[in-house]
Parts: sequence; C-alpha cells; structure tokens
Amino acid sequence: MEDALEPEKKRTRGLGTTTKIATSRPRAPVLTTVPPTQGQTAAPKVPKKTGPRCSTAVATVLKNQKPGPAVPAQKPGTAAAPPMVGGKKPGKRPAWDLKGQLCDLNAELKCCRERTQMLAQENQQLRDQLREAQQQATALGAERRVLEEELVRVRTQAEQGQQELGNLSARVLELEERLGTQEGLVQELQKEQLGLQEERRGLAARLEEQERRLQGSEAALLGSQAEVASLQQKTAAQEALLAERDERLHGLEMERRRLHNQLQELKGNIRVFCRVRPVLPGESTPPPGFLLFPPGPGGPSDPPTRLSLSRSDERRGTLSGAPAPTTRHDFSFDRVFPPGSGQDEVFEEISMLVQSALDGYPVCIFAYGQTGSGKTFTMEGGPGGDTQMEGLIPRALRHLFSVAQELSGQGWTYSFVASYVEIYNETVRDLLATGTRKGQAGECEIRRAGPGSEELTVTNARYVPVSCEKEVEALLHLAHQNRAVARTAQNERSSRSHSVFQLQISGEHTGRGLQCGAPLSLVDLAGSERLDPGLALGPGERERLRETQAINSSLSTLGLVIMALSNKESHVPYRNSKLTYLLQNSLGGSAKMLMFVNISPLEENVSESLNSLRFASKVRSLPIPALSGLLVVVGFSILTLCPSGQGGHSSRKDLHLPGIWSTTYLDPFFFFLIIGFWVF
Repeated sequence: MEDALEPEKKRTRGLGTTTKIATSRPRAPVLTTVPPTQGQTAAPKVPKKTGPRCSTAVATVLKNQKPGPAVPAQKPGTAAAPPMVGGKKPGKRPAWDLKGQLCDLNAELKCCRERTQMLAQENQQLRDQLREAQQQATALGAERRVLEEELVRVRTQAEQGQQELGNLSARVLELEERLGTQEGLVQELQKEQLGLQEERRGLAARLEEQERRLQGSEAALLGSQAEVASLQQKTAAQEALLAERDERLHGLEMERRRLHNQLQELKGNIRVFCRVRPVLPGESTPPPGFLLFPPGPGGPSDPPTRLSLSRSDERRGTLSGAPAPTTRHDFSFDRVFPPGSGQDEVFEEISMLVQSALDGYPVCIFAYGQTGSGKTFTMEGGPGGDTQMEGLIPRALRHLFSVAQELSGQGWTYSFVASYVEIYNETVRDLLATGTRKGQAGECEIRRAGPGSEELTVTNARYVPVSCEKEVEALLHLAHQNRAVARTAQNERSSRSHSVFQLQISGEHTGRGLQCGAPLSLVDLAGSERLDPGLALGPGERERLRETQAINSSLSTLGLVIMALSNKESHVPYRNSKLTYLLQNSLGGSAKMLMFVNISPLEENVSESLNSLRFASKVRSLPIPALSGLLVVVGFSILTLCPSGQGGHSSRKDLHLPGIWSTTYLDPFFFFLIIGFWVF
C-alpha cells in the first residue's frame, strides 16, 4: 500500500497547496490478495485430532487432491503493471498527471476483483475437500479407538505372557540347578558307596585278623593271669619292703639329724672363725711378717686355725733410742681364713651349721669387727650380682631351698618367713618397710608372740614369706637402701647399726605327724671402733659419739651374754641390750652360735685388729668343766660307735692318737675318761 501511494506523495511535494488538500482526504482500504504459489493450494484449517490415525488420514486426503491451475504469484500491495506501449514498459507518471494515475488505479482494482472471484472459487473447493477430510478423519478416529483398545488388550496379553515366560525361565533355572545338585549328590553318594564298600572289605579283613589275634590273646591271657598273680605277690612284697625301707630311711634321717647335731655340739655350740680381708687397690701393702698363718694341726694340708700378728712398740723404741722391738700376738680359733679365701670356701665351712637350722636347731651367725674389715661383704656379698661374690645370706638361703626340695621326696614340707631389722641407738627399725612406713622406728618393739610363748617378734615389722632366691635378693636390696650408714674415720660408708636378718624355718611331715621349726639369724654387727677421749667434737661428731657408745654398749652386752651361757649361769643378761634380747632364742639352750671376727690386713689398723681378736678369743674360750665334759662325751661316743678289740684299733688309727696305743690295749673310753677327770 505504501508503494502504491509513493507516487502520490511525490506529486504532493510538487503541487504545493493543491496537493495537500488532496492527500488530506481519507483513503479507502486497499485489498491485497496473496495468490497461491504454483503447485500449492490454500489448505483450510482442520481441527486438531489426537492420535496418529487422524494426522495420517488428513495427510492422505491432501495427497489425493489434484492441484488447481497455477496462478502466477505477485507481491502483496503491488498494482498490476500498465500495458506496455510498443513492447516497452511505460515510465513513471509525473506527479501532476492525476488522471493517468486514476486510470492506473482503476485498472489495478479490476485485476484485484478478478483475483478475488478466483480465490472465492478456490476457497469453496477447499471447503468441500475439508468436509470430506473431516468425515474421513471421523471414520479413522473411530477405527483408531478400536485399534487402540485392541492394542491395549494385546499389550496386556503380551505383558502377561512375558511375566509367565519369566516365571517359567526362573523355574527352569531352579530345576536345572536342583538337577545339577542332585547329580553331584548322586556322584558323591556313588563315591561314598565305593569307599564304604572298600572300607567294608578292609574291616572284614581286619575283623578276621582281630579274631585270630583275639584267639591268640585269650590264650596269652590265661598265661598272663598266672603271671599277674605272681607279680601281685611280688608287688605286695616290694611294697612291704618299700615301706620298711621308708621307715628305715626315716629312722636314718632322724639318726642323721641326731648325729649331725651331736657332731656340731662336739665342734662346739659356740665357735669363732677369723677372716682377714685382702688389701684393696690404693691401700698400702703390709710389711712382710705382719700377718702369719701357721699350718693346721694335721700339717700344711689342713686349713689354718691360728693367726700371728706382729706389732712394734714405738714408745719403747723412742725412749731407748734403739729400733722399736716387735711384739707378736698369737691367736687360735676354730678356723682362720687368709685374705685369699673366697666366699664359697667360707660358706662351705658353715654349711653344716646352716643344715642344723633346717633340722630344727636355732642357729646364729655374727660378723664382728671394725669398720671396713669386710663384715657386710661376708654377710651380704659384693655389688654387681656376681655369684662368686655372694655372701652368707644368699648362699645360706639357696642351700636351704635346695635341701628342702630334696627332703620333699621324703614327705617333708618346709616354709620360710624372712624379716630384716636394724638396731640403731637401741632403737629397732624395719629395713623392709616401704612407702610411708620408712624411718618409723618408734613403732617397732620386741614382744612375745603370745601369752606363755617363748617366740619373740618385732611389732609392726614386715615378715615376708620367701620361696626362691629372687625374692631374697629383692629383700636384701631394699634393706641395703634403708640401712643407716654414715662416714667415719675408718670408712666412707660405715654401718652404724646392727642389722639382723632372721629366717623362721617351719617343717612338717604330715604322714608321720612330725613338726620342726627354728630361727636362722644372720647378724651384721656395727663397727667396733674405740672412742678417742681427746678428740674435739662438734655437733655432728657428738651424734657419732652417741652412736659409738650405743654400739660398744651392745657389743659388751653380747660378750657378757656369751660368757654367761658358757659358764651355765642361772641369769643371762639378755635384756641389757635390744640386740641380745632379740636374739635370745638363737643364743641359749641347744642353739648353735658362730662368730666371724673380721680384721683388716693394714698395719695402720693393728690396734683395732688386736681389740677384735682379743674379744673373739674371749668368746671362744670355754670354762674347764665344759671342756672336761666335752672329752667325756667324745670318749663315750667312741665307745658306743666302735666296739672293743678290732674296732678300737681302727678308731685309734683314725684319731691319730699318740704312740701309747701301739703298745697298750687301753679302751678309748677309759682314756678320755681319765683325761677328763684329770682336767677336772
């Protein structure tokens, strides 16, 4: 429309006022028609149908229609071209040619009307075709619905068939699996049947063999029954013999204990050993001849029993101007151990005494001497855990455990309870205390175990059952840490208290109703140094002075108690010291006592060594009545064990008696009896 009016606008710009009036009039609507393209017809609107069948039907109808005559298409809004003059297209009319323009418009209007009529005809044809297509679509819709219902039914049947097919397939698989299992089971049963058949044949063969053996066994049984009867008789005889031998063994054990105790009593219930420690590294070597060890009574092969110590009198040498004379002091003991003696050699000498404790006799072993003389080393041993350096305490307990194990085969059962206390300034302390009880000495007192009991116990002290060496080592280590030590002029680490290790031994023979019990006391006495009255004392030295006074007082009381026991006095001053009161049951009666006097090999300690040796000699000396009684007992024992005649001659040879025995037929009993009365 705009293209058609374009010339009019141009004419308006050229005409001025007249053109403006013409263009202000309302324009009539221009109808433009869109001609159908060649080979196509305008399709009427068809209502939408759901489903594939409706769309298929419409497409079939449109396809069957024949296309109408082709009409050339023109752009909408363009007028028909004016007739060509002389075969040429007329040019554009000028703006002032209104009449010509009107003619052109009329011609164009005529063409539009012709096209409108033609399109109306085509529209009527298309409406007819649409009605036919709608009718076909309705028929096809009904047919589609019928087919859809049939399709649903077929699909339902197909789903049911698929489900049934799945069930049948699963059933087939299950049956196939069961069939395979059954076939495998059948094969296994067949194999088992074959094995059972083979086993049956083997059992049948074995049964035949067993039957043959049974027949032979029955024949042998008859012979064995007679042999069993004979063996039963022999067994009864052997049991009687065994019981007799057990009775004899028990009697021999009791006789051994009696003879062992008698032997220890013959050796002396109070014995004194002397031990000289070796020179330690850094100490001066003593001069030659300072300490001498003469051979024993039997010659160099016998262990020494005497000790000779030399001392120069410096005061006499200073007054006369001549060299100081040497004084030799000789001492005799039950045994002397030179510096080269080892711990095993020392224990071998006292092992029989430890055995007496297991037999039921109280035993007490002391270690006496000045500080630094080797008392603690003798009793407890050296550090480091070396078995060669172990002291008397661990060796004695190892020996007791071993012998107790051997006696268990004879029906004896033993129990051991250990305690370890120290007596410091007449105060009893528990060396096995642990935790908050360490150092609480005031709570420990010596009391009777019960009314009318002779056994003494220490209140609030630990009594530890022991059964092996490890437990004993732990107790010794704990006691070593708790013991009161201080520095003195003799030793950097000096024991300032008496340590008392007591082992209560209890034995029982349940089969015979026998019991035995005794304490084994191993005592490490404090250092026995003398006081120097001219020494200026400070506060610390005064405390050491009180310690030394308490130590010397208890040692003096110990000497008095030993002398009272040797003299068979009616009153023994046990209560004068906590040490002797605690050891009361281990000193008197049938108790065995052994004192180790330990001395230093150094010349600078000769004064303290002489004091220790003199004290030990005083302890060892027995009164004359006791010596004469000892000789009478020895003579009676020889008479009892060795009959007169040939036995007497053999006894004389064993005892190495003087030559009078070679010419005299005097009985040993009368010889010792005469000697005893003569001494008395």
